[in-house]
Amino acid sequence: MTYIELSAWFVGVAVVAAAVLSVVAGRNGAHLGAIAATVVVLFLLTAVFDTVMIATGLFHYSPDHLLGVHIGLAPLEDFAYPLAGAVLLPTLWAALRARRRARAGLRGAEEDPS
Repeated sequence: MTYIELSAWFVGVAVVAAAVLSVVAGRNGAHLGAIAATVVVLFLLTAVFDTVMIATGLFHYSPDHLLGVHIGLAPLEDFAYPLAGAVLLPTLWAALRARRRARAGLRGAEEDPS
């Protein structure tokens, strides 16, 4: 399996999970601007810090399994992980907040005698 195949599966699972969590949280894309801004920042940080880490020899990739496209020294495949995190984590956060609000609402309804 190549790194791009692994990355595609990783991002695919994150997108599907984010879609499901968005439905659970009752959000229909209201946070897309925040996700886009997060992706831009994470991509910049990934380009800079992965380039530094690869340049210092902290890790390396087998060139046989890469597409060959690099941003700095960071292979394109390295950008899948921040993309998946930027898509999945805000929707997970929203789903957990919605769940907590629903539980608090249920507790409030149980305590309210009216």
